[in-house]
Amino acid sequence: MEIWINPACSKCRSAISLLDAEGAGYTVRRYLDDVPGEDELRALLGRLGLEPWDITRTQEAAAKELGVKDWPRDAGARERWIKALAEHPKLIQRPIITADDGTAVVARTDEAVREALARSQPAAG
Repeated sequence: MEIWINPACSKCRSAISLLDAEGAGYTVRRYLDDVPGEDELRALLGRLGLEPWDITRTQEAAAKELGVKDWPRDAGARERWIKALAEHPKLIQRPIITADDGTAVVARTDEAVREALARSQPAAG
């Protein structure tokens, strides 16, 4: 399990606190320092089952400069959004947890963190 965080983000710190409280094993990725490329973002979106505009922080200054609120949200514009996320990682919603079962969640709530934990636990047998 990996968690993508911005250490300055309170929701990221909260998610890590919950993971620690649950004794979860995980790797921290500071995605502003270790920026994901376009291919990695495509793979992440597939794991999330979301489109790039679904994980874009549209209130960030860079989003306003780029005018993303006015960009089309369709298949034809998908690559433009992915390129923007790769070039401006601050636009990526956080935290994101990639679970061991191949899925991922945007973990902005305790419930979402617990969902990722459940997906990463070995099945009881």
